Amino acid sequence: MLTEWIEWLELMYQPPGFGAISFITTRVFLSATFALLISIFLGQRIIQWLQKMQLGETIREDVGLDHHLSKRGTPTMGGLIIILATVVPTLLWMRMDTMYTWLIVFVMVFLGGIGFADDYIKVIKKDKSGLKSRIKLFGQVFTGLVVGATLYFWPEFVEIGTQSTVPFFKNTNVDYALFGEELAWLVYIPVVIFIITAVSNAVNLTDGLDGLATGTSAISGTILGIFAYLSGRVDTTDYLDILYLPGAGELTIFAAALVGASIGFLWFNTHPASVFMGDTGSLAIGGALGALAIMVHKELLLPILCGVFFMETLSVIIQTTYFKWTKRRTGEGKRVFLMAPIHHHFEKLGWSEPKIVVRFWILAILMGLLSLLTLKLR
Repeated sequence: MLTEWIEWLELMYQPPGFGAISFITTRVFLSATFALLISIFLGQRIIQWLQKMQLGETIREDVGLDHHLSKRGTPTMGGLIIILATVVPTLLWMRMDTMYTWLIVFVMVFLGGIGFADDYIKVIKKDKSGLKSRIKLFGQVFTGLVVGATLYFWPEFVEIGTQSTVPFFKNTNVDYALFGEELAWLVYIPVVIFIITAVSNAVNLTDGLDGLATGTSAISGTILGIFAYLSGRVDTTDYLDILYLPGAGELTIFAAALVGASIGFLWFNTHPASVFMGDTGSLAIGGALGALAIMVHKELLLPILCGVFFMETLSVIIQTTYFKWTKRRTGEGKRVFLMAPIHHHFEKLGWSEPKIVVRFWILAILMGLLSLLTLKLR
């Protein structure tokens, strides 16, 4: 929004220095800074409002983690801070003439709304089950459908095609046109739906310790922002031999806002947290990360790039599957982990909450660096 206005001022009056604002690198810095400041300075007011409205977290007493009971009543729905601090700078500093802007904002706001409804039912209605699973799933599927159909049919993206980069293999891309170009949407759109649903749920599962999902999301957002910037430049795509995606550099602005908002939210979310993001934040962030990966054609890299989220989800799948299998065979269900998701397993082992969070952050950084190395290790 501001970009077009500044370009008009530069054209009409040619004020000195205004041209630099049109550069993506400048707008990335401004977007991250705005997001950080909004998250910190407006965050406290939002937390006070959540406290006034008595929108506090409910903690189950049957999970076997008694030290979590002290978190009862901590304001939740703090994801509103992250959404506001991400969307406002995005709309200010991303170009309005690209569908990338509207699509990524739609994903974050819509899934944030689904998460808000879930939190509202849990907190206000006192129904711990929250929003019905089928309704939540429908919202995630609808979001994926909108993203997939737009990326496939919108003229701005048609010439890019349905290819995706294969990590660690040079000059190798996967094309979803398995049944021919005309029927590529039969594969591509379901893949997009699956990815957005899976990543949003993965971040939701990870959001169980103070600062864990927030910090990990900031790391993943940083790496995706780098991929967006590199993919939107002709010179870097030629040098790295990766897909050139016209206009994808604008997504760096959104990634910077998401990272800035997440870091600002950590001001309140680090242990002991004074606010939780709730499903409002986790679904919005997860959906945005999944959509970003799809838009820069790096979705096949997600198990590495979002390695912590993938590990958390895998631990739940393993635990549930093994429990059902052993119960069917022996009549008594057995578990692989002391508790799932896996961050609770380490709590059961006696690790302190801050130690688990920081170590998972370190693991996320390592996985992010490995993701960047795939640009050259091929």
